[in-house]
Amino acid sequence: MAQLVLDQLAHVIQSYEHRDAAAALDVWQKDQQIDIINNSLFRELLTYMMGNPSTIAFCTHVLFCAKNLERMGDHVTNIAETVHYIVVGHRLRAERPKADITSKSTLALL
Repeated sequence: MAQLVLDQLAHVIQSYEHRDAAAALDVWQKDQQIDIINNSLFRELLTYMMGNPSTIAFCTHVLFCAKNLERMGDHVTNIAETVHYIVVGHRLRAERPKADITSKSTLALL
């Protein structure tokens, strides 16, 4: 997940350097991949914590790390939107592709 975020960051920087709206759009669309990994990790760690309460502390730390990586991916996506705007002069009309369900899942547990 971290490597994917780093790759996306490198690509968005290149899209800015080259004023490449298509590359920025590609970064923008790939945010879902990071969200999907985060969702999968969230479910898996939740299962571990329910099955073995002694793993709760460790799994909670991993969940925070994963959520922060997911947020970094969101920030990269925001940069991609800005690069697209700089190059073409208008905002993206579509809603950002989003696959992060962990916030909704957490609220359902409360």
